[in-house]
Formats: sequence, C-alpha cells, structure tokens
Amino acid sequence: MNDDRAALVDASKDLVRLGLNQGTAGNISLRHREGMLITPSGIAPETMARDMMAVMSLDAETWTGPEKPSSEWRLHRDILRHRPDVGAVVHTHSLYATVLATLHRPIPALHYMIAAFNGPEIRCTPYAPFGTQALSDLIIEHLGDRHGVLLGNHGMVATGSSLKQAMWRAAELETLAKMAYLAGCAGGAAILPDDEIDRVIERFKDYGLSAEKPRKP
Repeated sequence: MNDDRAALVDASKDLVRLGLNQGTAGNISLRHREGMLITPSGIAPETMARDMMAVMSLDAETWTGPEKPSSEWRLHRDILRHRPDVGAVVHTHSLYATVLATLHRPIPALHYMIAAFNGPEIRCTPYAPFGTQALSDLIIEHLGDRHGVLLGNHGMVATGSSLKQAMWRAAELETLAKMAYLAGCAGGAAILPDDEIDRVIERFKDYGLSAEKPRKP
C-alpha cells in the first residue's frame, strides 16, 4: 500500500544522504487528496516519523497533525495551488545551488539537462525573508511554468509530478549549479542556444523520469 507519509520521511533522509540538505533545513510536500502533506518544522530527518507529517488545505492556512508544518508551508501551498501539474515540491539548501543564489545568478543552458526544467534557464528570485508570503510570491513569479528556481540568498526549489520526479530534479539542479559554478571559475561555459533546448525539451517528453505522469493523490 502506498504510504505518502513514510515516503516523505524517506525522501527527507535521502536529501541528507545525497548531500542536498543538512540538519533541519529544507522541506518537502506532496499533493494529498484536496490538500497537501508537508514535513514538520524543526525536526531532523533522522528523528522524523511518518505520523509527524502535517496535513494542510490549499485554500487556507489551517493544518492538522501533532507537529507544526514547515515554516515554508506558504511556498509549497502556493506552488501546488498555482500549478496543477505539480504533485510534489522539494526545497533544499544544497551547497552549489545556494552559492549561486547568494550571487543572484541564474543557471544558464550550459548543459542539455537544463531541459528537464522546461526552459533554457533556471531563474533566481530576489531575496525575501524565509517563510513569508513575499518569498512565496517571488517563487511563483520566477518559477512560472518551469520545474526549478533559485531563491535569492537562500536555496532552491524543485518540482515534479511525483515525489520521485521532484527528488530527481533537485539532484539535477544541484549538479547543474555545480557545473555553472566550476565553469565560471574556469572562465565561463559555452551556452547552448534556446532552440536547441526547445528540441531537447520535446525529446524529454518520453525520456526517463522527465516523462513521468502526474500522480493521483
């Protein structure tokens, strides 16, 4: 039987194992019935349990559960509300993505895998304080119809039709950020043209995790 709560615990631990998060930073949500499940606030993955997940409405600020939802619940709620194609949202403070976010530097099309994010660039928002509606509004604006965004002086967000796809994109985003940083140190990468990325996006429609269909909550 599919257990969304256990899947969020496992994914939170995977973020640490993969070096995409540390401590109590970061959070994950999953579309659930008419609302969402989201990881709790201030609890490290190694001590997280399935019954700690908060259940939240997408239409209000109410929640149920034994623990408070992540302080970033607004960005998760708003992405899921504005993007019916998204089934899961991953927010991390992974190193290279966060370095670029502190520079307010978007990730350009230095590698064809950027097509997995549905565009030739992963944009970066201006800074706004964590947990605020201002930050959530900036994320909605800069994410648009894409599947990843950098948060100025903060971290990154990756989305997917499923939790598996969102986790994959989070790892890919960090890899692209590392490439961008290292290529910048070496003098700068050659950037692929937009029309080439458009062609790769079309090819990705039936390629691996990029082609995964939306989950049924």
